[in-house]
Amino acid sequence: MRAARLSRAALALLLASAAAAALAQAITTPQELATAFAGQVRPRLELPVVEQAAYAALLDDALRDHGVRVTTAQIVVLVDRSAFVQAAMLWWLAPGQAGVFIGAAPASTGRPSGFEHFETPLGVFEHTLANLDFRAEGTLNSIGIRGYGDKGMRVFDFGWVMGRRGWAPGEQLMRLQLHATDRRWLEPRLGRRESKGCIRIPATLNRFIDHYGLLDAAYDDAIAAGRSFWVLRDDRQPTPWPGRYLVVIESARSARPAWSPAPGERRVSAAEPGPGTC
Repeated sequence: MRAARLSRAALALLLASAAAAALAQAITTPQELATAFAGQVRPRLELPVVEQAAYAALLDDALRDHGVRVTTAQIVVLVDRSAFVQAAMLWWLAPGQAGVFIGAAPASTGRPSGFEHFETPLGVFEHTLANLDFRAEGTLNSIGIRGYGDKGMRVFDFGWVMGRRGWAPGEQLMRLQLHATDRRWLEPRLGRRESKGCIRIPATLNRFIDHYGLLDAAYDDAIAAGRSFWVLRDDRQPTPWPGRYLVVIESARSARPAWSPAPGERRVSAAEPGPGTC
């Protein structure tokens, strides 16, 4: 029995060491980043090649329609807010080259009805220093939810944007953020429109984007000019292609594709907190 416990402990140590080694390894190609994504992000979505091609075209159309030209190699976060998809994807883009699909995970965008709820707006949103990121405190709100997830999770802030109100006709300013969510109550529900307008993603994807500096182009430019930022961790390992764009599209599907199943249905008792958080 003791030998078995020791063996399990040794195996756990070995796995932890392997994970640390994987994080420590520098990423030099998009394919290496895709491999890291597959090893580190849970849950994730497996898009067939034909779907990857379709989303590559949708991403290209969105960037072109908003007058954004890709002039340097960079990572772009693409979100499909379709009620039948609800997914966040990472893409590597470079001038004159085909985009490389890095990986995808379930997400939750804004619920289009309800008081203080907004439909997550469509468009191309730049991650700038005008609205500095911050980190979750990990505290519970009034209904027992850690809205931004565990303590230390990074909140990627895209500032004030116009969003369609869910409780009255018309639009109003809302704060657009990309962030983790409560691991116990809300992460299992990713894949449904439930937020107040922000984009919720799994904690592992939040850490992945944070660790590799995938949305940190503006921060890296400022660091090169001599600035420093407390929100950036000391162990961050930026890739050669930091990005700055969040792209939200609507694929307008009429049914769920097999690769993006609905989250598992779970009975929510009256004592459990509901999804009333950003």
